[in-house]
Amino acid sequence: MGMEEHAVVLDHLPHGRHEDGRPIYKKEPIALALGEKFLTLVELVPRKGFELKPHERVYIGKEQRKNIEYIKRRITYKELSSAAKSELPYVVEDIVNRNERRFLDFFNTAQAISTRLHSLELLPGIGKKIMWEILDERKKKPFESFDDLTKRVKSLTDPKKLIVKRIVSELEEEDMKLGKHKYKLFVSPGPMRRRG
Repeated sequence: MGMEEHAVVLDHLPHGRHEDGRPIYKKEPIALALGEKFLTLVELVPRKGFELKPHERVYIGKEQRKNIEYIKRRITYKELSSAAKSELPYVVEDIVNRNERRFLDFFNTAQAISTRLHSLELLPGIGKKIMWEILDERKKKPFESFDDLTKRVKSLTDPKKLIVKRIVSELEEEDMKLGKHKYKLFVSPGPMRRRG
C-alpha cells in the first residue's frame, strides 16, 4: 500500500485518550484523521502548540510537516471517539467532493466481479436495473461529472451519497475478516507502515 500525503481531521483529543491509563502529565495530544488517498484511519500527534479542528486538512507526507509531529499508528473504526464517528460521513463527503473525478471514474470503469455480481451493485441502492442503465450510458460516452451521471441515469438520484455510504460502511467493517464487504471498492486494506 502506498502512503498517505494528506489527512482530514475527525477529532482532536488535547489530553490523549482517557482510556490509555497513563497519568495526564504523560499523555500526548492526538488527532484522529482519515487519509485522503487511501481512506486510512490514522492517529496523529500534532506539533506542540497546534490545536487541530475537525475537517482541517493536514499534510502527513514525507516532507517537513507544518502541524503534525508524527503518525502514531493506523486505527480501526472501533477506536474512533464518538465525535470522530459522527464527523466521519461529513469528512468522507468533503473528500469525495474534492476528488470528484476519482470517484466518478468508478462509475466509468467498474467491472464485473463474477458472472452474477458487478462492482456497481456493491453500492447501496444499486440493483441490476440501475446497473444496466449505468453500463448502457457509459458505453455511449463516459460520464463527465456527477451531474452528468444523474441526468443520464434518471433513477440514480445521488451517486455521491452512495459512494459516501459505501466508504463509511467499509471503514466500519474494515477489521472484520469477511463481513458484507469482502470486496473493497474504496478503502485500502492492510496495515499502514509507521512513518515517524
